[in-house]
Amino acid sequence: MKRRELLAAGAGMALLALVRPASATPADMAAAINTFTGGAKPQTGKVKFDIAQLIDNGNAVPVTVSVDSAAAQVRAIAIFTERNPQTEVAVFTLGPRAGKAEVSTRIRLATSQRLMAVARMSDGSYWSHGVDVIVALAACIEGEAP
Repeated sequence: MKRRELLAAGAGMALLALVRPASATPADMAAAINTFTGGAKPQTGKVKFDIAQLIDNGNAVPVTVSVDSAAAQVRAIAIFTERNPQTEVAVFTLGPRAGKAEVSTRIRLATSQRLMAVARMSDGSYWSHGVDVIVALAACIEGEAP
């Protein structure tokens, strides 16, 4: 292999690493949720996902997830996206002294997509809530989004 061929191959690999697809798929999100739940199917309810439906800028989107934990203690809350480069956005672990089962953070969103919040309860059950959001100015993009 000649030096020029080697340099061209290296530059091509670097460009390929920089311009990669900016989104996962709904199947990737389902697989990430399945990993979090250990294969259990989350039930709908008990979880409230508070996020704006129309988002002007996807760079810092405020979200709040709260769980009705009257029957069992909330052990963990996870947030998943279907079109970000990584589907598992955040996982919060709550202890017995957490008090109110509510977490707030800011996340980045690559494009308009569906988000899911899943709660793991102390009785082994999983509860979820999904929302669809529209993002006007995308974040998390490397190259062009599909």
